Amino acid sequence: MPMQRYLFIRRSSGGTQERPSPAQQQEMYAAFSAWQEKFNANILDLGGRLKPGGKVVRSSNVTDGPFVEAKELVGGFMIVSAESYEQALEVAREMPGWTPGSSIEIREIAM
Repeated sequence: MPMQRYLFIRRSSGGTQERPSPAQQQEMYAAFSAWQEKFNANILDLGGRLKPGGKVVRSSNVTDGPFVEAKELVGGFMIVSAESYEQALEVAREMPGWTPGSSIEIREIAM
């Protein structure tokens, strides 16, 4: 079965979160590195975190965004290959760093 590509869009509930201690940061990096190593064959592009702000382009104009009334903030993205949605879900579920209100939207990329 050919591998499909999936876009992972990482979202959070916004607001301010308490900054982790140096020891907690080391734990988070170790957990993320272990996850990345486990799913290395599936991760095509780790993407990255997104900076605040940006622009919204419409056919008629360009405005600043994302807008403050948004309940969720897109924090980052990545591209993953998997044999099925179920396998893509496994990669997402095991990703470390989940916080209250966070989510990962998974979208299959049309080939």
